[in-house]
Amino acid sequence: MDSVNLRIGTHWEYSVSAALEIGSEIMDAKLNFEREVNGSRRHFLATQAMGVGALAVAWLLQQEQTQAAPLKPNFDKPTFDLKAKQTHFRPRATAMISMFMQGGPSHVDLFDPKPELINHHMQECTSNDFKFDSVDQASRKLYAPQWKFRKYGQCGMELSELLPHLGSVADEICLIRSMKTGVNNHGQSILALQSGAILPGKPSLGSWMTYALGSESQSLPAFMVLRDPASLPVEGVYNWSNGWLPSLFQGTVARPSEPRIPNLDPPTFMRGNTQRRFLDYLQLLNREHLAARPNETDLAARIASYELAAKMQTAAKEAFDISDETAATKSMYGLDQIQSREFGTRCLIARRLVERGVRFVQIFTRNQEWDHHNDLAKNLPPAVKKIDAGSAALVRDLKQRGLLDTTLVHWGGEMGRLPVIQNENNIGRDHNTYGFSMWLAGGGLKSGLVYGSTDELGHRAAENVVMHYDYHATLFHLFGLDYERVHFQRPNAVGALIENERPRVIHEILA
Repeated sequence: MDSVNLRIGTHWEYSVSAALEIGSEIMDAKLNFEREVNGSRRHFLATQAMGVGALAVAWLLQQEQTQAAPLKPNFDKPTFDLKAKQTHFRPRATAMISMFMQGGPSHVDLFDPKPELINHHMQECTSNDFKFDSVDQASRKLYAPQWKFRKYGQCGMELSELLPHLGSVADEICLIRSMKTGVNNHGQSILALQSGAILPGKPSLGSWMTYALGSESQSLPAFMVLRDPASLPVEGVYNWSNGWLPSLFQGTVARPSEPRIPNLDPPTFMRGNTQRRFLDYLQLLNREHLAARPNETDLAARIASYELAAKMQTAAKEAFDISDETAATKSMYGLDQIQSREFGTRCLIARRLVERGVRFVQIFTRNQEWDHHNDLAKNLPPAVKKIDAGSAALVRDLKQRGLLDTTLVHWGGEMGRLPVIQNENNIGRDHNTYGFSMWLAGGGLKSGLVYGSTDELGHRAAENVVMHYDYHATLFHLFGLDYERVHFQRPNAVGALIENERPRVIHEILA
């Protein structure tokens, strides 16, 4: 990929536009000349056969041909692969692990202490600014968190007592308390954070990353998805879709239980040299087939997937096998506790994947796991217990292995929750996409930092607001990419992760 311009294809429509401008200038020059010599149009063209007139005639003929048979795009033969690509400038991060908490963790109960909320607990709020998703259960009574906040680490970061493991790595994380998408439903806010738009169809963040950067490993997928065994998240495969990018860049979903990648072992009669000779012959046939169809990007991607699958027979089995990890490491990830074992295992596998060159790993919780409209006091603690040990261990483990400086870790959901009660008979919290929290670590970010704030009740982002597109622009910057130069030429348009917005790179959180 060209390190200066990551566009694909020739912008033929711009060439036509330029030609029209040139033709217009030629005709203007011709008419001015006619006026000067007071000659007729026919006389002008006849006497200027080798000059401007000839160019004008050529342009008129080209216009007639264009009207009779519209110009077709003349694309250079595109090539797509997962080889590591040159960045626009020196990257700080080279890999990313995103832990996506689907449903919307309550920031006012976990990350964003508000004394005013405590002082006015169960009092009616006079604000008319709330946007409720469940209007029939809406209330304006303020509801204080039922768990205390504590200061953790040398930085004194205030976090809920429900998060003791995260508190133990507070000095390594960057907590953003001023996130905002402003679209108050799960699906739209998920898509905004995952693909930059509220409607499905665009490539996901992981697909853009692997398209622009490739992978350090040619034996494992560049973009891996570790889904929850209970269910897919809301919006399902759109979370890791390649959109209009070639299918080579979509996320590869691992099974939630063993075997994580199915069919890695060939039948007994095909093992060894027999399989190798068969695959070599199949590759030859595939390449000949592709050579006759040079612009079939899906075909090229499928052939690349076949070739990758062969390499994964050894590499994937080894990467997903955690049996060689020490007892201390497994305990750190919470594998000795039933509540945290499953999520902790996926966090440990994520570390092993980036350690082996995978570019982007995404870990999902189950559908609506954090969507606590009701019974918050009962449902929030187990959700936190599930993820606290594993997510904190991931940060600690990456650091002790020297990988945290180049691996960006993300934890967060698509929204937070309102500071008022939903359903007074079974107290929960409604959606809030106008101010919520998420945390990041490593990958060139400042550590032990709290950035931004919400208003005095934790309702709306008030200081240093971070929109989803600001977050994306900052991620691109950390990976050495100028977001304005990461594009993909598709029919009739140029696609980009960030469109029709004016994002800012959040330099204040960069180390």
